[in-house]
Amino acid sequence: MKDNIIIENERVNLKPKGTEPAWGLSIKPEMLVVIEKLVSLGGKPIETLDAKEARLQPTPTDAVMAVIKDNDMDLPTAKCDSVDKEIPVTNGTTNVRIYTPKDGATPFPVIVYYHGGGFVIADINVYNASAQGLCEKSGAIVVSVEYPKGPENKFPAAHTVCSDAYQWVCENVASFNGDANKIALVGESAGGNLAANVAIIARDKKIQMPLFQVLVYPIANNDFNSDSYVKYAAAKPLNKPMMEWFVKNAFESPTQAADPRISLLRANLSRLPDTLIIGAEIDPLQTEGMLLNEKLKEANVNTEYKLFKGVTHEFFGMDAIVPQAKEAQALAVQKIKSAFGT
Repeated sequence: MKDNIIIENERVNLKPKGTEPAWGLSIKPEMLVVIEKLVSLGGKPIETLDAKEARLQPTPTDAVMAVIKDNDMDLPTAKCDSVDKEIPVTNGTTNVRIYTPKDGATPFPVIVYYHGGGFVIADINVYNASAQGLCEKSGAIVVSVEYPKGPENKFPAAHTVCSDAYQWVCENVASFNGDANKIALVGESAGGNLAANVAIIARDKKIQMPLFQVLVYPIANNDFNSDSYVKYAAAKPLNKPMMEWFVKNAFESPTQAADPRISLLRANLSRLPDTLIIGAEIDPLQTEGMLLNEKLKEANVNTEYKLFKGVTHEFFGMDAIVPQAKEAQALAVQKIKSAFGT
């Protein structure tokens, strides 16, 4: 699969062609190499397109794959098998991809993973590297969930389906050699928002609670004038105009972005599972991730926040190239395995 970008061999010494951009003077060299490659792929600004066109534009994953090819980096043999499965959800079905370690004793712990894309673009293929990396590093099954997107299926369609998928995992975990007593959540960006909501819904419906959640640069507020939105308004691969475009396409009206399911800072966060929030420095969403950590603490949730310097939004799945991604995945896995007792 083209998005299989987990690299374990010695890193190539990657050097950017140009200087640090004005919006990211602290950017790490490897991160800048990815951004330069993404720009060279010639994508159009997302905010100038309709959703169908936007979904066809080059992604950060495409840029990583191009860098790998340019530098003759080898892809190792995958340590996890994967299979796609249609599962029942509200108003139909959705696709999940189940990654299973090739080695290890069953039943395996389970991580339910939600991808990013602003509730409008991307899919489980684009975010394959994150899901596969979590599987390979944790020795856990990873269930990566596809969900409906706007403008075709606007808020709260994704939230409903993601909760349904989690409940399906809890009820059917034995059918794919998972351990019903060891289930955690991970989500990136919009997926971080979805993961937190899945835990909130589980609490409110009194269904099985996840043991841990990792929220990677989650959407957690609707303040486009926050410190990081101002400082990184023109950043890549995520900027302020793109986030405004996501709001336009994902919701019936911009006021829905204030809903506590989107603006998690307004939500009831009590009695949620232990939480790790991973932030990227060069990211319009940096501020809201930090604020969410503070709100969780106020709600007496055991939470930790880790900001990775010199990297942008979407860095988490770039383990092949960006050292900070390798560190972030290792931290996430360490916390999850500790919660699992493995």
